[in-house]
Amino acid sequence: MRTLGSCGYHTKHEQNLMAKAKIPQLSPSEREELIRIGRASGDPSTALRFLIIAKLGEGELPADVARALSVAPSTVSRAASNYLRLGLDGLFDNRRENGEHKVDTAFLAELAAVLLGVPLDFGWDRPTWTRELLALQLENRGFTKVSVSTMGRALAKIGARLGTAKPVVSCPWKADKREARLAEIRALESSATSREPVLFEDEVDINLNPKIGRDWMLRGKQRWVLTPGKNEKYYLAGALDVRTGRIIATGNPRKNVDLFIALLWRLVGAYPWAKRVHLVLDNYCIHKAQRTQRVLDELGGKVVLHFLPPYCPQANRIERVWLDLHANVTRNHRCRRLPELLSKANDYIKQYRWSRASKPVPSRQRMAA
Repeated sequence: MRTLGSCGYHTKHEQNLMAKAKIPQLSPSEREELIRIGRASGDPSTALRFLIIAKLGEGELPADVARALSVAPSTVSRAASNYLRLGLDGLFDNRRENGEHKVDTAFLAELAAVLLGVPLDFGWDRPTWTRELLALQLENRGFTKVSVSTMGRALAKIGARLGTAKPVVSCPWKADKREARLAEIRALESSATSREPVLFEDEVDINLNPKIGRDWMLRGKQRWVLTPGKNEKYYLAGALDVRTGRIIATGNPRKNVDLFIALLWRLVGAYPWAKRVHLVLDNYCIHKAQRTQRVLDELGGKVVLHFLPPYCPQANRIERVWLDLHANVTRNHRCRRLPELLSKANDYIKQYRWSRASKPVPSRQRMAA
């Protein structure tokens, strides 16, 4: 039989337990000490039991404590009974006498070190880690064998995540040559002025077929993104001003020399007061084509190209802009026609303002405005 109490329905047995478990009045210092011991245990369940006794020792009713802490009345009654019977020892987890924890500091440190490599580095014939394989690897390194679930908790403790790898290409230049060129680029960037602006340039593909990416969704409910089937492409060439955060961009149905030359003329028109426009860019073929060189000669040195080392996209500031563009416009998009998608991309680029000190993605209110 259940009766309605102050924190919900309680069985008669639970009411009898709460009535019997009468904790004597505790002083404020005693209650503070209970809470301190519970927190020092490092176990949330143990800390909760100590907090229950502290509240009961303050004179609160068991039902009120259960409601305040969002626990079952039986949890309050058991903690009180164990405390009255065994004292402080009754509030600790009985498993603490089982010996040393399998997942200790040394275990977690070794796990973090292992995750810096891949299974192939340790002689396993597999390119990616699983929890089972990590448990075997730690066991081979002399640690106690743990279950898959325990390994999952250990991974959570060190903040490990199941992420997506990033493909990269190694720069063919020697390290000292590459670093010298990057130092020149950084020095050029720091010396940017209104008379000699410095911009980072790159091209980006806009595909009518959506870029599929991660999104929050309910467990068991996978969001569908309807694709048009036949893909259409458009290309944008953009240049990011490192001093103002402004982006100058143009587009073309093809990623060719015409696209880059159109951007050069846009830059000259955008900076009529500039003595020279410094453009930092990669080594893509359209940037070094003969037609490109003829246009640069025609401009009389108004635009100066500064090439990054090969395969160093992380040194190009505008790469961050394109990542944000995909995250805010093209990923999982619902546009059915390419002009609609390009309109959204152009609107985003126009209001975008890059900044070193803050996140480059504008607030939702600014985007709406």
